[in-house]
Amino acid sequence: MLLTIYKDIISKVVHTGMLDNIRIVLMETSHPGNIGGAARAMKNMCVSELVLVNPKDFPSGNAKARAAGADNILQNARVVTNLDDALQDCTLVVGASARLRTIPWPELSPRSFAEKSLAMSDADKIAVVFGNETSGMDNAALDRCQYLLNIPANPEYSSLNLGAAVQVVCYELYQQYLLQQRRQYNTDADEQSVEQPGSNQEKDFPIAPRIEVERMYEHMEEALTQIGFLDPKAPRQLMRRLRRLYNRAEPDAMEINILRGIMTAVQSQVK
Repeated sequence: MLLTIYKDIISKVVHTGMLDNIRIVLMETSHPGNIGGAARAMKNMCVSELVLVNPKDFPSGNAKARAAGADNILQNARVVTNLDDALQDCTLVVGASARLRTIPWPELSPRSFAEKSLAMSDADKIAVVFGNETSGMDNAALDRCQYLLNIPANPEYSSLNLGAAVQVVCYELYQQYLLQQRRQYNTDADEQSVEQPGSNQEKDFPIAPRIEVERMYEHMEEALTQIGFLDPKAPRQLMRRLRRLYNRAEPDAMEINILRGIMTAVQSQVK
């Protein structure tokens, strides 16, 4: 009986594409085989949207060979020239990195990321960004992310192959989805899923898309410079710390409009 229920849940996942709001973003990938390995990992776990930022070699026969049957993901992959284009319609963005930062960034494990993602609305687009195989993710890219996603590993050898890192993240997403489906299948009140913190259900407006948040940061930097609070010649870490502050708050669309309105009012008073 349990096996029948499990197969029914699996069938619903495969045929209804319930993880279509998840986007895997690979930045400046050096080796096309790693793109293929990532595509294979995604298809294993029913994640289908792949965006490539300035790949060194794509399309590629090596990518297709390593994809081992995940050709449809490679064929539908979108290639863009910069990270902002890859994230402009996203609500939640996390950056996967084995390297922690001098200024601590809000951090999620793959499992906590999966829980947070599956608690959000189906309408929210969610991106996981993976850096270059050699240099990883730089601070400019991390600035675009609300969270740093760190995969726990051997501290003496913590750098995972790109395809393996994608596999771990997609596995946790898929397992979390299966867990939610099993809870929904069981009508026992004790098995009902609990609303997760950060869900859009707590807000009266949707969480602001990343493109609007980035415009707010640009506006904020301009206003702070105009009033003399930020010195462009010696900015230190001011904007990065402000990004961390507002990323924790996950501002919604109305809150972004309010913040920009305040900055516009402040700017109008500066002669």
